[in-house]
Amino acid sequence: MRKQNWLITGVSTGLGRAFAQAALAAGHTVVGTVRSENDLRAFEELGASEELGTAEQLGAVEGLRAVAEPEPGRALGRILDVTDDDAVASVITEVERSVGPLDVVIANAGYGLEGTFEETPLAEVRRQFEVNVFGAAATLRAALPHMRERRRGHLMAVTSMGGLMAVPGMSAYCGSKFALEGILEALGKEVAQFGIHVTAIEPGSFRTDWAGRSMTRAERSIDDYDELFTPIREGRQKASGNQLGDPVKAGEAVVRIASVDQPPAHLILGSDALRLVGTARTAVDEDIRAWEALSRTTDFAEGAQL
Repeated sequence: MRKQNWLITGVSTGLGRAFAQAALAAGHTVVGTVRSENDLRAFEELGASEELGTAEQLGAVEGLRAVAEPEPGRALGRILDVTDDDAVASVITEVERSVGPLDVVIANAGYGLEGTFEETPLAEVRRQFEVNVFGAAATLRAALPHMRERRRGHLMAVTSMGGLMAVPGMSAYCGSKFALEGILEALGKEVAQFGIHVTAIEPGSFRTDWAGRSMTRAERSIDDYDELFTPIREGRQKASGNQLGDPVKAGEAVVRIASVDQPPAHLILGSDALRLVGTARTAVDEDIRAWEALSRTTDFAEGAQL
Protein backbone atom coordinates (compact mmCIF):
# COMPACT_ATOMS: atom_id res chain seq x y z
CA MET A 1 0.00 0.00 0.00
CA ARG A 2 1.33 3.42 -0.97
CA LYS A 3 2.21 5.63 1.99
CA GLN A 4 -0.07 8.63 2.20
CA ASN A 5 -0.21 12.06 3.78
CA TRP A 6 -3.33 12.54 5.89
CA LEU A 7 -4.84 15.61 7.56
CA ILE A 8 -7.46 15.05 10.26
CA THR A 9 -9.14 17.79 12.25
CA GLY A 10 -9.91 17.24 15.92
CA VAL A 11 -7.46 14.51 16.93
CA SER A 12 -7.13 15.24 20.65
CA THR A 13 -9.63 12.51 21.63
CA GLY A 14 -12.35 10.25 20.32
CA LEU A 15 -12.75 9.01 16.78
CA GLY A 16 -10.40 11.65 15.40
CA ARG A 17 -7.62 10.23 17.54
CA ALA A 18 -8.59 6.68 16.55
CA PHE A 19 -8.49 7.54 12.84
CA ALA A 20 -5.07 9.15 13.29
CA GLN A 21 -3.69 6.18 15.20
CA ALA A 22 -4.91 3.72 12.60
CA ALA A 23 -3.37 5.76 9.79
CA LEU A 24 -0.07 5.96 11.67
CA ALA A 25 -0.21 2.22 12.27
CA ALA A 26 -0.56 1.72 8.51
CA GLY A 27 2.61 3.73 7.95
CA HIS A 28 1.03 6.99 6.82
CA THR A 29 2.02 10.50 7.89
CA VAL A 30 -0.75 12.27 9.79
CA VAL A 31 -1.17 15.98 10.41
CA GLY A 32 -3.67 16.34 13.22
CA THR A 33 -5.30 19.57 14.30
CA VAL A 34 -5.99 20.39 17.93
CA ARG A 35 -7.03 23.41 19.97
CA SER A 36 -4.17 23.73 22.51
CA GLU A 37 -0.42 23.40 22.92
CA ASN A 38 -0.88 20.56 25.42
CA ASP A 39 -2.97 18.59 22.95
CA LEU A 40 -0.47 19.30 20.19
CA ARG A 41 2.41 17.90 22.26
CA ALA A 42 0.34 14.87 23.25
CA PHE A 43 -0.49 14.12 19.64
CA GLU A 44 3.06 14.49 18.37
CA GLU A 45 4.27 12.20 21.15
CA LEU A 46 2.27 9.42 19.49
CA GLY A 47 5.16 9.06 17.06
CA ALA A 48 7.63 8.52 19.89
CA SER A 49 5.52 6.55 22.40
CA GLU A 50 5.81 2.83 22.93
CA GLU A 51 2.27 2.15 21.73
CA LEU A 52 -0.56 3.86 19.90
CA GLY A 53 -4.13 3.35 20.95
CA THR A 54 -4.53 3.49 24.70
CA ALA A 55 -7.93 4.18 26.18
CA GLU A 56 -6.67 7.38 27.76
CA GLN A 57 -5.51 8.74 24.39
CA LEU A 58 -8.86 7.93 22.81
CA GLY A 59 -10.73 9.69 25.60
CA ALA A 60 -12.61 6.48 26.32
CA VAL A 61 -12.69 3.83 29.02
CA GLU A 62 -10.04 1.28 29.80
CA GLY A 63 -9.69 -1.76 27.62
CA LEU A 64 -8.75 -0.47 24.16
CA ARG A 65 -5.74 -2.21 22.74
CA ALA A 66 -2.52 -0.86 21.28
CA VAL A 67 -2.48 -0.87 17.49
CA ALA A 68 1.00 -0.05 16.22
CA GLU A 69 4.71 0.20 16.71
CA PRO A 70 6.00 3.77 16.85
CA GLU A 71 7.87 5.61 14.14
CA PRO A 72 8.96 9.15 15.08
CA GLY A 73 8.11 12.12 12.91
CA ARG A 74 4.87 10.96 11.31
CA ALA A 75 2.45 12.47 13.85
CA LEU A 76 2.50 16.20 13.18
CA GLY A 77 0.28 18.58 15.12
CA ARG A 78 -1.17 21.93 14.15
CA ILE A 79 -3.24 24.25 16.34
CA LEU A 80 -6.44 25.21 14.56
CA ASP A 81 -9.90 26.57 15.22
CA VAL A 82 -11.97 25.18 12.33
CA THR A 83 -14.44 28.07 12.61
CA ASP A 84 -11.67 30.46 11.48
CA ASP A 85 -11.88 30.16 7.69
CA ASP A 86 -8.63 32.02 7.02
CA ALA A 87 -6.73 29.91 9.54
CA VAL A 88 -8.06 26.70 8.00
CA ALA A 89 -6.90 27.76 4.54
CA SER A 90 -3.50 28.86 5.88
CA VAL A 91 -2.87 25.60 7.72
CA ILE A 92 -3.71 23.43 4.73
CA THR A 93 -1.56 25.56 2.40
CA GLU A 94 1.32 25.35 4.87
CA VAL A 95 0.96 21.57 5.26
CA GLU A 96 0.89 21.07 1.48
CA ARG A 97 4.15 23.02 1.29
CA SER A 98 6.02 21.66 4.32
CA VAL A 99 4.75 18.07 4.64
CA GLY A 100 3.73 17.26 1.09
CA PRO A 101 0.65 16.69 -1.04
CA LEU A 102 -2.35 15.62 1.00
CA ASP A 103 -3.87 12.34 -0.09
CA VAL A 104 -6.61 12.08 2.56
CA VAL A 105 -8.38 14.86 4.45
CA ILE A 106 -10.90 14.05 7.17
CA ALA A 107 -13.06 16.85 8.55
CA ASN A 108 -13.70 15.29 11.94
CA ALA A 109 -13.81 18.23 14.36
CA GLY A 110 -17.26 18.68 15.85
CA TYR A 111 -19.33 18.19 18.98
CA GLY A 112 -22.76 17.11 20.16
CA LEU A 113 -25.47 19.49 21.36
CA GLU A 114 -28.25 17.82 23.31
CA GLY A 115 -31.61 19.43 24.03
CA THR A 116 -35.17 19.57 22.79
CA PHE A 117 -35.72 22.00 19.94
CA GLU A 118 -37.87 24.39 21.99
CA GLU A 119 -35.43 24.47 24.90
CA THR A 120 -32.25 24.97 22.88
CA PRO A 121 -31.24 28.64 22.44
CA LEU A 122 -30.83 29.68 18.82
CA ALA A 123 -27.34 30.95 19.61
CA GLU A 124 -26.39 27.39 20.54
CA VAL A 125 -27.94 26.06 17.34
CA ARG A 126 -25.90 28.55 15.29
CA ARG A 127 -22.73 27.55 17.12
CA GLN A 128 -23.48 23.89 16.41
CA PHE A 129 -23.74 24.60 12.69
CA GLU A 130 -20.68 26.87 12.77
CA VAL A 131 -18.50 24.01 13.96
CA ASN A 132 -20.14 20.90 12.54
CA VAL A 133 -21.11 22.27 9.13
CA PHE A 134 -19.08 25.35 8.28
CA GLY A 135 -15.92 24.08 9.99
CA ALA A 136 -16.07 20.90 7.94
CA ALA A 137 -16.92 22.82 4.76
CA ALA A 138 -13.97 25.16 5.26
CA THR A 139 -11.61 22.21 5.71
CA LEU A 140 -12.75 20.36 2.62
CA ARG A 141 -12.92 23.52 0.52
CA ALA A 142 -9.35 24.49 1.45
CA ALA A 143 -8.00 21.07 0.45
CA LEU A 144 -10.00 20.76 -2.76
CA PRO A 145 -7.99 23.03 -5.12
CA HIS A 146 -4.79 21.10 -4.37
CA MET A 147 -6.45 17.75 -5.02
CA ARG A 148 -8.19 19.04 -8.13
CA GLU A 149 -4.88 20.22 -9.57
CA ARG A 150 -3.36 16.79 -8.95
CA ARG A 151 -6.51 14.98 -10.16
CA ARG A 152 -6.56 12.70 -7.12
CA GLY A 153 -7.39 12.66 -3.42
CA HIS A 154 -9.94 11.51 -0.87
CA LEU A 155 -12.08 13.96 1.07
CA MET A 156 -13.98 12.61 4.08
CA ALA A 157 -16.09 14.11 6.83
CA VAL A 158 -17.53 12.60 9.96
CA THR A 159 -21.27 13.05 9.99
CA SER A 160 -23.14 10.56 12.18
CA MET A 161 -25.90 8.01 12.05
CA GLY A 162 -27.71 11.19 13.14
CA GLY A 163 -27.09 12.55 9.65
CA LEU A 164 -29.35 9.86 8.20
CA MET A 165 -31.89 9.51 11.02
CA ALA A 166 -33.03 11.74 13.88
CA VAL A 167 -33.86 11.17 17.53
CA PRO A 168 -35.70 13.36 20.06
CA GLY A 169 -33.50 15.75 21.96
CA MET A 170 -30.82 16.09 19.28
CA SER A 171 -32.48 18.41 16.75
CA ALA A 172 -29.56 20.83 16.39
CA TYR A 173 -26.97 18.06 16.18
CA CYS A 174 -28.95 15.97 13.71
CA GLY A 175 -29.76 19.09 11.70
CA SER A 176 -26.06 19.91 11.39
CA LYS A 177 -25.21 16.38 10.33
CA PHE A 178 -28.07 16.19 7.81
CA ALA A 179 -26.75 19.43 6.31
CA LEU A 180 -23.23 18.05 6.08
CA GLU A 181 -24.54 14.90 4.42
CA GLY A 182 -26.13 17.02 1.69
CA ILE A 183 -22.93 18.96 1.10
CA LEU A 184 -20.88 15.78 0.82
CA GLU A 185 -23.27 14.04 -1.56
CA ALA A 186 -23.35 17.01 -3.93
CA LEU A 187 -19.60 17.55 -3.62
CA GLY A 188 -18.90 13.94 -4.51
CA LYS A 189 -20.84 14.30 -7.75
CA GLU A 190 -19.00 17.52 -8.60
CA VAL A 191 -15.46 16.24 -8.13
CA ALA A 192 -15.70 12.64 -9.33
CA GLN A 193 -14.64 13.94 -12.77
CA PHE A 194 -11.30 14.95 -11.23
CA GLY A 195 -10.54 11.55 -9.69
CA ILE A 196 -11.39 12.83 -6.20
CA HIS A 197 -13.41 10.61 -3.88
CA VAL A 198 -15.78 11.90 -1.19
CA THR A 199 -16.97 9.78 1.75
CA ALA A 200 -19.39 10.55 4.55
CA ILE A 201 -18.37 8.61 7.68
CA GLU A 202 -21.51 7.81 9.70
CA PRO A 203 -20.67 6.37 13.12
CA GLY A 204 -23.13 4.91 15.56
CA SER A 205 -22.43 4.91 19.30
CA PHE A 206 -18.73 4.49 20.00
CA ARG A 207 -16.89 4.16 23.28
CA THR A 208 -15.48 7.69 23.37
CA ASP A 209 -16.30 10.72 25.52
CA TRP A 210 -18.71 12.16 22.90
CA ALA A 211 -21.73 11.58 25.17
CA GLY A 212 -19.79 12.46 28.31
CA ARG A 213 -17.67 15.53 28.96
CA SER A 214 -17.61 16.44 25.26
CA MET A 215 -21.38 16.83 25.04
CA THR A 216 -22.96 20.29 25.38
CA ARG A 217 -26.37 20.10 27.05
CA ALA A 218 -29.05 22.76 26.86
CA GLU A 219 -30.65 23.64 30.16
CA ARG A 220 -34.07 22.20 30.87
CA SER A 221 -36.83 24.81 31.14
CA ILE A 222 -40.16 23.28 30.03
CA ASP A 223 -41.81 20.63 32.20
CA ASP A 224 -43.97 19.38 29.34
CA TYR A 225 -40.93 17.57 27.89
CA ASP A 226 -40.00 15.75 31.12
CA GLU A 227 -41.76 12.49 30.35
CA LEU A 228 -40.18 12.18 26.91
CA PHE A 229 -36.75 13.70 27.38
CA THR A 230 -35.64 13.02 30.97
CA PRO A 231 -35.21 9.27 30.36
CA ILE A 232 -33.36 9.98 27.10
CA ARG A 233 -30.85 12.29 28.76
CA GLU A 234 -30.36 9.99 31.74
CA GLY A 235 -29.98 6.96 29.50
CA ARG A 236 -27.36 8.64 27.33
CA GLN A 237 -25.33 9.68 30.36
CA LYS A 238 -25.56 6.17 31.82
CA ALA A 239 -24.47 4.58 28.56
CA SER A 240 -21.43 6.85 28.15
CA GLY A 241 -18.31 4.71 28.32
CA ASN A 242 -20.24 1.49 27.66
CA GLN A 243 -21.18 1.97 24.02
CA LEU A 244 -21.08 -0.87 21.50
CA GLY A 245 -18.59 0.65 19.05
CA ASP A 246 -14.82 0.11 19.29
CA PRO A 247 -12.92 3.26 18.16
CA VAL A 248 -9.87 1.21 17.16
CA LYS A 249 -11.94 -0.86 14.75
CA ALA A 250 -13.50 2.33 13.37
CA GLY A 251 -10.03 3.63 12.63
CA GLU A 252 -9.10 0.41 10.87
CA ALA A 253 -12.25 0.63 8.72
CA VAL A 254 -11.48 4.19 7.64
CA VAL A 255 -7.89 3.29 6.73
CA ARG A 256 -9.23 0.40 4.65
CA ILE A 257 -11.54 2.55 2.51
CA ALA A 258 -8.71 5.04 1.97
CA SER A 259 -6.74 2.29 0.25
CA VAL A 260 -9.33 1.01 -2.24
CA ASP A 261 -9.86 2.19 -5.80
CA GLN A 262 -13.60 2.80 -5.40
CA PRO A 263 -14.35 3.89 -1.84
CA PRO A 264 -17.98 4.29 -0.73
CA ALA A 265 -19.82 7.58 -0.68
CA HIS A 266 -21.28 6.49 2.67
CA LEU A 267 -19.53 4.45 5.37
CA ILE A 268 -21.83 3.50 8.24
CA LEU A 269 -19.87 2.34 11.29
CA GLY A 270 -21.53 0.08 13.83
CA SER A 271 -24.36 -2.43 13.87
CA ASP A 272 -26.51 -0.04 15.90
CA ALA A 273 -26.15 2.58 13.17
CA LEU A 274 -27.06 0.04 10.49
CA ARG A 275 -30.22 -0.88 12.38
CA LEU A 276 -31.35 2.66 13.22
CA VAL A 277 -30.57 4.13 9.81
CA GLY A 278 -32.32 1.22 8.12
CA THR A 279 -35.43 1.77 10.23
CA ALA A 280 -35.44 5.50 9.46
CA ARG A 281 -35.06 4.98 5.73
CA THR A 282 -37.89 2.44 5.75
CA ALA A 283 -40.14 5.01 7.44
CA VAL A 284 -39.34 7.57 4.73
CA ASP A 285 -40.07 5.01 2.02
CA GLU A 286 -43.39 4.21 3.64
CA ASP A 287 -44.40 7.88 3.71
CA ILE A 288 -43.48 8.24 0.03
CA ARG A 289 -45.57 5.23 -0.94
CA ALA A 290 -48.53 6.18 1.27
CA TRP A 291 -48.78 9.71 -0.14
CA GLU A 292 -47.57 9.10 -3.68
CA ALA A 293 -50.99 9.85 -5.20
CA LEU A 294 -51.22 13.21 -3.44
CA SER A 295 -47.66 14.06 -4.43
CA ARG A 296 -48.55 13.58 -8.10
CA THR A 297 -51.52 15.98 -7.91
CA THR A 298 -49.22 19.01 -7.60
CA ASP A 299 -47.99 18.84 -11.24
CA PHE A 300 -49.44 21.05 -13.96
CA ALA A 301 -51.89 18.97 -15.99
CA GLU A 302 -50.15 19.88 -19.26
CA GLY A 303 -46.75 18.92 -17.89
CA ALA A 304 -43.48 20.81 -17.98
CA GLN A 305 -43.16 23.67 -20.49
CA LEU A 306 -39.74 23.32 -22.12
